Amino acid sequence: MTPAPANAALRGHIVTFRGNPFLMPPEDALLDEPDGLVLVQDGRITHAGAHDETIAHLPPGMQVTDYRGCLISAGFVDTHVHYPQLPMIAAYGEQLLEWLERYTFPTERHFADGAYAATIARKFLRGLLTCGTTTAAVYCTVHPQSVDAFFTESTRLGTLMIAGKVLMDRNAPDYLRDTAQQGYDESLRLIERWHGRDRQHYAVTPRFAPTSTPEQLDLAGALLQRDDTLFMQTHLAENRAEVAWVSELFPDSRSYLDVYDRAGLVRPRSVMGHGIYVDEHDLCRCHESGCALAHCPTSNLFLGSGLFRLHDVTDPRRPVRTGLGSDVGAGTSLSHLQTMNEAYKVARLGGNRLHPVQAFWLATAGGAHALHLDDRIGMVAAGMDADLCILDPRATPIQTLRAEMCDSTADLLFTLMMLGDDRSIRATYAGGRLVHDRDSETAI
Repeated sequence: MTPAPANAALRGHIVTFRGNPFLMPPEDALLDEPDGLVLVQDGRITHAGAHDETIAHLPPGMQVTDYRGCLISAGFVDTHVHYPQLPMIAAYGEQLLEWLERYTFPTERHFADGAYAATIARKFLRGLLTCGTTTAAVYCTVHPQSVDAFFTESTRLGTLMIAGKVLMDRNAPDYLRDTAQQGYDESLRLIERWHGRDRQHYAVTPRFAPTSTPEQLDLAGALLQRDDTLFMQTHLAENRAEVAWVSELFPDSRSYLDVYDRAGLVRPRSVMGHGIYVDEHDLCRCHESGCALAHCPTSNLFLGSGLFRLHDVTDPRRPVRTGLGSDVGAGTSLSHLQTMNEAYKVARLGGNRLHPVQAFWLATAGGAHALHLDDRIGMVAAGMDADLCILDPRATPIQTLRAEMCDSTADLLFTLMMLGDDRSIRATYAGGRLVHDRDSETAI
């Protein structure tokens, strides 16, 4: 059952954006109100601004929750993550293809059991909310029951989520393969059951080109043609050996991206995970199509895949929609604070600097833009869904010490992304409803 729409009033330091900090000076893109008030009615923000002005709109009898000393941000948006891989997070010592064979596929086999899938879905979504993430683009397994388990729990929590059944009809163990037609039929039934229901959205989900035949990719494109509000998610050019394998399997395609393009998968609401080894032609194609890339730094470093070229991808001459992905289980944390931490280091290794305002934009408004959901989430502004996280910049003694030295909001954001983790999330709201409170033992 979906929770009833919620009302709330939250006081604290509002942090949001007036523009894209990759296309304008980051300091100009940041919009903050040190003593702000956010009013929520029926799950949507009705007012957000200076407390002394906004208080005039407070409905009679509504109590204000006081988060002064904390930042009120839009909830984090994770554009690429695998919920079934949570049990095998931090699996040792392999690169991508070997890692899939040794750890991932055997773990995903367990999701044929719907009860097991429901247990992991609960743990996964609880983990996201504890980390301040309120929307994610989520891979399930080949089993339809893994999708049902995920959406059932998300509906109970009232979170806005995107998810889909993985499609794999070759180059995978027998116990995880479907057929092209089976994948189409099962996906269609799941779309009819879940897409657009409450806050749930369906993503057609071929795992990656090597595990789908051309026929399966074409049928995935046929599913998308039925409804242009559907999402599509897959992997792209994560690892050099993977790229070489794709060129062998699809010799007539110009590039890895072109494999998907020929099947009609490069389009608005398509999200390609990783995109490390893409050329200028591919970036231009992503730009013109509205297809997004998910930057997954903890995963790319953990598997030794390579360095994502963020500042090239977001070049103002042809910016590609880009968000952050935790990519658990190859990624090492569900926390977007930790994801931003690693994204900063990846940028430095590439000879660039990731400004904290740019990092937080990627984690919120940028992620929403990547998913074509920026009319609903990613900002603290009137008319937006009230998906919010409350950030405590003094959650630990070291953070408290460092915060005393901060002379700007941007500097405070930087300390959060470098020193913060789930302990820094004071509270999380989904649709205006409190779904995580760090200081309360009551779990929803």
